[in-house]
Amino acid sequence: MNLYQNLGYLVLGSRLRRLSEAFLGEINRIYQNEGIEFDASWFPVFYLLSQNDSLSIKELSDKTEVSHPAASQLITNLKNRNLVETTADPDDARRQMVQFTEKGKALLQQILPIWDAISASMTELAASDAQIEHLLPAITAMEDTFRSYDLSGQVGKKLNAITDEKL
Repeated sequence: MNLYQNLGYLVLGSRLRRLSEAFLGEINRIYQNEGIEFDASWFPVFYLLSQNDSLSIKELSDKTEVSHPAASQLITNLKNRNLVETTADPDDARRQMVQFTEKGKALLQQILPIWDAISASMTELAASDAQIEHLLPAITAMEDTFRSYDLSGQVGKKLNAITDEKL
C-alpha cells in the first residue's frame, strides 16, 4: 500500500486529481495518436454542442457546472481556434450564443468514433473488476452527498469539541 492509500480521506482530493490527470493524459494521447488536434478539456462543450444547435455561455456554464468566467475562457480558446463562433441571441442581444463553425463540425465528425471507442473500452475495463464497476455510481453518490454535507462545518464542530475537552 502506498502513502496515498494509507492516508485515506485525508488525500481523497489528491488521489482523485492524480487519477483525473492520468485519465485525461491517456485520452489526450488517444487523440494525438489519431493525429487529431483535440484536447480532452474541450469535451463537455463539444458534447453539449453536438446535442444542441447552439447554447449560451451561461447554459454551457450551468450544464458543465463550471463558473461563467471559466466557460467564457474555454469558449474564447475554442473561438481562437475557429472551432466555435458566438452570435448575439435574437431574443436578448446581451446573451452570446455558441455554435460550431464548419471547422468545429468537421472536428466533431472525426472525434465521434473516438468517443464510442473510449466508452466501449472503459466499459470493458470496468467489467474486468467488480470494484471498478461500482466506481461511477460511487462517484455520483459522493457528489450528491457532498453537495448537501457541510464538511467544513462538521470539521469545525469536531475541532471545537476537541478544544472544549482540553479545557
